[in-house]
Amino acid sequence: MGLNFTSKIQHDTYPKIDTGASPAPCGGKTVLVTGAAKGIARSESDATATRTEALQAAKAARRYPLPEIVVLKLDVTDYASVEACVAGLRSRKDWEEAGIDILVNNAGYLAPFEPLGISDKDDWWRTWEVNVRGVYWVLKEMLPLLLKSKDKTVVNLTSVGALGLSPGASSYQPSKLAVIRLTEYLMIDYGQQGLLAYSVHPASVPTDLAKRMPDVVVKAVCVDTTELAGDCIALLTRERREWLAGRYISCTWDMPELVARQEEIGEKDLLKLRMSF
Repeated sequence: MGLNFTSKIQHDTYPKIDTGASPAPCGGKTVLVTGAAKGIARSESDATATRTEALQAAKAARRYPLPEIVVLKLDVTDYASVEACVAGLRSRKDWEEAGIDILVNNAGYLAPFEPLGISDKDDWWRTWEVNVRGVYWVLKEMLPLLLKSKDKTVVNLTSVGALGLSPGASSYQPSKLAVIRLTEYLMIDYGQQGLLAYSVHPASVPTDLAKRMPDVVVKAVCVDTTELAGDCIALLTRERREWLAGRYISCTWDMPELVARQEEIGEKDLLKLRMSF
């Protein structure tokens, strides 16, 4: 199921990736994180989309000097909101000229796990509106700014659940599978223009959203920390890693071991979706 690509599996941050030991890991870069109100994104970014009190808490919890923080309101289910957010980015001359280096598509939704026949039809579909259409809308509007930048990097958050089949997960898991495939299409369409895109499972964290899964699943699977996800993504985006283009990565994998296998990954074209016959 894509759980154990490396021999070591991590559940919390560790010295090799801990950004607390490396101030400003993305220094000099402009990073946009969607869905940054709480949960995993609190460790991925320095701001929240709407709540000032959460922003102040995030600032207070930082373990290293803060970069410039800009709070933008963004609802990925409202195309006008996506357009307005990007217009806000473009209103700053430095960003309009230099572009946005890194986009982390973090916003996500999870309908309660229920058999398809008794699922709520609107909640089931909302999962796709946020996880797939929302990612598409943000990408569509952000691509011009990304392609202007130096890093030109897209990190689409997916889930290890995309690689499995769980009872009642007919909405969530396929939506995250679609995100992996959409990421591959980004490389097909824009790789020659320098875009670098890959999918990341941010670890299994007991966030409010994750708690919509059955209790037995949450207790068995959601054993990872938000710091693991935040530090891992900061490490991955610290530099352009061309060998990750179009691939799937999990933050629970041991990053030094993963980096050490980059030649093997490239030669065998690993960590991509395939169907075997």
